[in-house]
Amino acid sequence: MDRLPIGLVFPGQGTQKEKMGEPWRDAPSWKLTEEISEAAGEDVAGLLLDTPDEQLRRTDLAQLAVFTVSVVAHAEALRTGAFDGQRVVACAGHSLGEYSALTAAGALTVPAAAALVAARGRAMRGAAEGRAGTMGVLVAAPLDDVEELTGRIRAEGLEVWVANVNAPGQTVLSGSPEAIDRIEAEGPSIGAKMIRLKVGGAFHSPFMAPAAEALRTALRGTAFAPAHLPVVAGVDAAAYAGDCDWPDLCERQLTSPVLWEPGVRTLVGPLGCRRLVELGPGRTLAGLIRRIAPDTETVSLDRPAALA
Repeated sequence: MDRLPIGLVFPGQGTQKEKMGEPWRDAPSWKLTEEISEAAGEDVAGLLLDTPDEQLRRTDLAQLAVFTVSVVAHAEALRTGAFDGQRVVACAGHSLGEYSALTAAGALTVPAAAALVAARGRAMRGAAEGRAGTMGVLVAAPLDDVEELTGRIRAEGLEVWVANVNAPGQTVLSGSPEAIDRIEAEGPSIGAKMIRLKVGGAFHSPFMAPAAEALRTALRGTAFAPAHLPVVAGVDAAAYAGDCDWPDLCERQLTSPVLWEPGVRTLVGPLGCRRLVELGPGRTLAGLIRRIAPDTETVSLDRPAALA
C-alpha cells in the first residue's frame, strides 16, 4: 500500500519568542546553529536562548531565529524517523517560511538559505526604517469585501494593500499608519474587526520595493537546485519543482501578498497531501489549515517530544 502523502509547512515571522531554542538545545541537530551562525554572521544560539522578546521582534533577528528553529526541527524529524510510513510530496512556507521549505525540499543548502534569510531580514529592516508603515489583521470579513474596502481607501489617496490571505475571514493588510487607522475605523462597515500587529513595517506591500532591490543581488548569486521536491510559492500558490525562476519568485514575494489560503488548497488538492505537518515554533499554521481545509489532518512538530 502506498505510504501516506504528506506536505511539510513552515511558519514565518511573528512566531518567534524568547528562549524558543531551549527545547531543542540538547537535540543532535542543534549543531546546525553553528553552520547557520557562520553563514548569517550572527550568534544564532544566543538569539534562540538568551535574546529577550523585545529585541527578538527586530525583523532581521526574528527571521533568522524562526528559520533556524524550523531547520533544526526538520533535521530532527528526519533523524528520528518521524516521517516513517509517510511520503513527503511537497513543502510550503508562510512568507519567511518559504526559505525553510526550499531547504527541506532540497532547493537550497542550509548555509545558502541562512545567508539569504540574513540578507532578506536586513533588507526588510532597512526598508521599514526608510518608510513608516504598519500592518493589521481584518477578521470575520470575506476577502472580496476586504479588497473592495482597501480599493476604496486607496482611491482616496491613502496607501493600503492586502498583504496576507491567511484563511477564510482572516486577511492581513499593510500600508501607511494613516491608512491602517482608516481601515480599522471602517472595518465594522463590512462586519470586520481589526487586530493591530506589532511589526516595524508594511511588509508584503510596495513599501518593500527597496528591500526587493537590495535582495536581488544575493538571490541571483545563490545556486538553487535544478530539481527538488515541489514547493508551493507564496506569490501565486503554484507548485514548482525546480522548473522556475526562484530568485524572481523570492524577490516578488517581498512586495506581493502571501497567498497562504490558496497555497494550502494547492497542497491538499492537486498535490494530494492528506496530512500537513508544521515544523517550527508555534502552531499558527495548523490553526489556519484547520479553517481552510478542515478535513485535512494537521500535526505540529514544535518540540522534540512531538517527534516521538
